[in-house]
Amino acid sequence: MRVGTFVLAAQFPGQGQGEALHRAVRSAEVAEESGLDSVWLAEHHFVPYGVCPSAVTLAALLLGRTERIRVGTAVTVLPSVHPVALGEQAALLHLTSGGRFSLGVGRGGPWIDLEVFGSGLDAYERDFPESLDLLMRWLREPSVGTRGDRFSFREVPVVPRPDELFGGPPEGPEVVVACTSPSSVTLAAERGLPMLLGMHCGDEEKADMVAMWRRLALAAGHAPEEVAQAGHVSAGVAQIADRGPEARETLLKAMPGWLKQGLEAHVTVDGRHRSMRDPVAYTELLCKLHPVGPPRLAADRLAATAERTGIRRFALLVEGSGDLAATEENVRRLGEEVLPLVS
Repeated sequence: MRVGTFVLAAQFPGQGQGEALHRAVRSAEVAEESGLDSVWLAEHHFVPYGVCPSAVTLAALLLGRTERIRVGTAVTVLPSVHPVALGEQAALLHLTSGGRFSLGVGRGGPWIDLEVFGSGLDAYERDFPESLDLLMRWLREPSVGTRGDRFSFREVPVVPRPDELFGGPPEGPEVVVACTSPSSVTLAAERGLPMLLGMHCGDEEKADMVAMWRRLALAAGHAPEEVAQAGHVSAGVAQIADRGPEARETLLKAMPGWLKQGLEAHVTVDGRHRSMRDPVAYTELLCKLHPVGPPRLAADRLAATAERTGIRRFALLVEGSGDLAATEENVRRLGEEVLPLVS
């Protein structure tokens, strides 16, 4: 089982943005020290829900500060960037890190980001498949040109070539797709790309999405062994304490204020209505679904998710306390006390 952290660089009430980013960086450094498998970095714009605006940039920093751990984006919002520019960045990080970079991409939301970056609502509602296919071509072919609805350019060479990793596999960096709906599951399955499934989903829903992915991937002609070995990732929350009530209390004291402040700050590009989860109820749900409690309970919940869904890779939010020292301790306990029970 491969257990990693999920880093949002969350800005809790009363905190500065620099404080949130410092905690994000330190939690990743401690994750490597504690033997965890990976660090997955979120990306948001203009909201305190997460103050990292470029997961690729932060990934570059962390790859430079670490030696072993895998660093991935969870996710880079593809409608906000040009697929070729992202492909170049991903290839660069793949080659210079010795293959330790994973590129997670997603459709994002109908946020004001689309207006600010000039990509428009169509980039979110219609053009994600075209963007994903162009990105994958850039990461797999020696030269690329396209004549699509959104992107059109003459053929150019791919530089640097992601398949030129010294001593590494011939394919480029791993690409993972965030999936929240049947349409995104279909998109990922048809291309044979593993999924990142959100922390709001329970095991039953994730198992259904994995089963759908497998069925559609096989129908699309992907080899059975490739389908069986797909490295899907399950996002969740981890808070380790000696007693369950203590772990839940830590999250219930801190997370609702962050969730309320962060989620309320999202602005839609077209003024459409958006509903928001109740912050306390959502925190309680996360405590129920994920490894929140003593090490043995946390290990059992991870094992249960793996058994029910077939997913054996985890990206766990560890900064739910909002406190630097508590976050570092939480990461260390996850690596030193929980990981040995599930390895």
